[in-house]
Amino acid sequence: MIEQITKINDFLNHWSWLIGLIFLLAAGVLMTTLIKVFQVSHIGHWFKTTAGSLFKKKKTADGKNISQFQALCTALAATVGTGNIVGVATAIIVGGPGAIFWMWVAAFLGMALKFSEIILGIYFRRRNTAGEWSGGAMYYLTDGLGKKKGMGMVGKILAVLFAIFTILASFGIGNMSQVDSITENISNTFFANNTLGMIAGVETINWIIGLALVVIVGLIVVGGLKRLAAVAEMVVPFMAGFYIIGSIIILAVNAKMIPAVFGSIFSHAFNTQAVEGGIVGLITVVLLNGCKRGVFSNEAGLGSAVMVHSSAEVKEPVKQGMWGIFEVFMDTFVICTMSALVMLSSGLVDLDTVNLDQVVKIGGEFITSDDKALLAPAAFGQTFGQFGEIFVAIAMFFFAFTTVLGWSQYGAKAVEYLGGVKAAKVYKVIFVLMTISGALMTSSLAWDISDTFNALMMIPNLIAVIVLSPLVAKLTKNYVDRRIKGKKDVAPMLSYDPEIQKEMEQDLYKD
Repeated sequence: MIEQITKINDFLNHWSWLIGLIFLLAAGVLMTTLIKVFQVSHIGHWFKTTAGSLFKKKKTADGKNISQFQALCTALAATVGTGNIVGVATAIIVGGPGAIFWMWVAAFLGMALKFSEIILGIYFRRRNTAGEWSGGAMYYLTDGLGKKKGMGMVGKILAVLFAIFTILASFGIGNMSQVDSITENISNTFFANNTLGMIAGVETINWIIGLALVVIVGLIVVGGLKRLAAVAEMVVPFMAGFYIIGSIIILAVNAKMIPAVFGSIFSHAFNTQAVEGGIVGLITVVLLNGCKRGVFSNEAGLGSAVMVHSSAEVKEPVKQGMWGIFEVFMDTFVICTMSALVMLSSGLVDLDTVNLDQVVKIGGEFITSDDKALLAPAAFGQTFGQFGEIFVAIAMFFFAFTTVLGWSQYGAKAVEYLGGVKAAKVYKVIFVLMTISGALMTSSLAWDISDTFNALMMIPNLIAVIVLSPLVAKLTKNYVDRRIKGKKDVAPMLSYDPEIQKEMEQDLYKD
């Protein structure tokens, strides 16, 4: 029975990710073109609007929703995960140094894609019965795609499927696999020689870690989005800063290697063998292995982070969309790039490789993608010694833990769409109780199935983004004309709903 389920899932996983990747690249190119390369043409504006406002404290209007920065941190909590370390290692091992170039290309297109998703999320959001903003792919599938002629039922069906896939993925990819990663890292790093014995066939330390996480996650998740966002606002900048500082120290030590590293990335990105390997590495880091370890390099195209960004107390869809651009920039161009440079400058990677089966050598032997978890600790250990292994374990803990928190909100919003606010509260309790499963389970089937659900939730989201792409272009132009070019005679476009549009227009320019 298990064997049959595995075969079916492997088939669905392969084809759903293949189709999803095609949609992802097509949508990325399309949106980059339609918004006139906004991520570059207006880089000064979006950077000033996002990073330039990080130290400005701003209270929400009604106390029920969250600030733009809190929305960013909550979304980053889910997207910055173990794949920012292990996923990058996989790209290098499978595709060589040149794979990093293609990771950057995907991120560049992902900036436009996430920008577009969030714009649609804000434009089509609505208030729930608790007075909170609710948005996401479910809503722009229903009220955007579904309002096209003859597409009402199609939009509704795709919205329901997206919500179901999100819920199922949240338990595996967003919960159990992350807890498994936390448990494995803590037990291997700090309790490798423990003599606590076993309970019901499972290491006692696993039970202790699992129960502790149930309590900690429960205190945060059941407290609602406000509490989750408050925690994310404190933890995410700390964990990102912690990892970046450690990486900078290593890069300073390896400074002489940096020119050779960049030379290798670009030189190997364009020869036939490296490009082929790079594409495989790109798929691995951004879609397959990254998601199986509980992350998506930046989640652009997945439609997940939209559910958090839509809860921000902001009036302008494009203004929140710019935080999406910054999110991808921070996740991939900063954190993933730091990981890549540390690994490539460590001396463990052959920068002149032409054989993609012999890229990384640790302990005198070439390693494969099966050993991907070894590269980061070994690379950090080249500079920090044994502390390097502890450093990576601590980073992995924070990355994985915050991913659990972020995905709890994704699942809750999907449940809310299907069953209302009360159903979402029940979901949160179940989500918290499921946390211990990751510390106790050894089978990867549940996580592989959830990986498939991730691919399946991406497809309806990208269909909606592509169909609604003219609207995204129109909303972007509307914002640029008013906010950047200063045209006074252009009426703002803020919501599909006339009542919400009227509400948002009040004190618009105080936003």
